[in-house]
Amino acid sequence: MSGLRMQQPDGDATLKDWQHVHNVIIPAHLLSLEEVRERAQRHHLEVAYSGDELVGCSTVRPPADDTMTVTVIARVLEAHRGQGFGEDLYARGLGRARELGAEVIETVVLSSNEDGLRFALKHGFVETERYLLPGDSIPWIDLRLSRS
Repeated sequence: MSGLRMQQPDGDATLKDWQHVHNVIIPAHLLSLEEVRERAQRHHLEVAYSGDELVGCSTVRPPADDTMTVTVIARVLEAHRGQGFGEDLYARGLGRARELGAEVIETVVLSSNEDGLRFALKHGFVETERYLLPGDSIPWIDLRLSRS
């Protein structure tokens, strides 16, 4: 265990921490605080700390339809990678996805995030699609868990 402390954002300070991690790792799609607040209403967000130091965040998107597909996203700031934090974030997200009744688990990675893509592939995800969102120049990669 990496000694990670997880917290659901419960006010502007923790929402801003989640926003910071997202915006550092996904610079092609910066989110405003208001957009993060809106996401917190639809998705299960968590912020990860080692002691008082911000190290990462996670998102679990519940099923949007009858497919029972849940999206699990774990992000770790570059300075904190390789210390087990991603493993803990991912394991918690996977647990949450199973609590939601997931039959299919997916993730999404910005193609420029080579560490994130390596992590997903190492954990049994396989690429299903690459695409550009309107106005983007860096492709997104959708991946699906091939084993659980």
